[in-house]
Amino acid sequence: MALPNILKSFERVSPDIVARAARFQPAILADVAGRRGAVHGRIKPLRPQMKLAGPAFTVEVRPGDNLMIHAALALAQPGDVLVIDGKGDQTSALMGAIMMNAARQRGLAGVVMDGAVRDSLEIEALDFPVFSVGTNPNGPTKEVAGRIGHPVSIGGVTVNPGDFVSGDADGLVVVEREKIESLLPLAAHKEEAEARRIAQIREGDTNAPWLAAALVTAGVLMEGEVL
Repeated sequence: MALPNILKSFERVSPDIVARAARFQPAILADVAGRRGAVHGRIKPLRPQMKLAGPAFTVEVRPGDNLMIHAALALAQPGDVLVIDGKGDQTSALMGAIMMNAARQRGLAGVVMDGAVRDSLEIEALDFPVFSVGTNPNGPTKEVAGRIGHPVSIGGVTVNPGDFVSGDADGLVVVEREKIESLLPLAAHKEEAEARRIAQIREGDTNAPWLAAALVTAGVLMEGEVL
């Protein structure tokens, strides 16, 4: 039997894991996840200071139609991140100030869409994190069926409902719900290692310790040769 278009119930990353994972930059999480899960850079924060983290509430729409986003706003839970597969369409905005006010009022953690938004100045004043492919003043239709709570694809990354989503000025990373907790010790270790390396650089040690061996392996230098 076919699944219904709207799946209301799915397991989410727990609030505790979200809080622990949110302290790490998406760049750190992407590195320890094997450099996987980073969303294409065309999907970026509406303003550089915007950040978000939370479980994905997935929505799939037809280009230029936001009917299912309205349904998602009625179903999403506080702390959720709306993740909208808008097919990369930039000919009209899928959401604007009215819907973003509703999302904020419902306690959502933010909105990510592979599509366009409008009312960008009002959204900035609202202090609500929004990631999109850009803006367009044209409004959407509200007529075409889509899906909620199913896997979607945004910026080349598959997002399952309940997966962990994190975004900052660098962009977005998505980590599978079942995997995120196991990455947290690795993220802490990497963060500490990077802080130590930056401290060394500031003390004058600017040479990358791995560079010589990598150049030999790549055939750029002979064994025993130095830069």
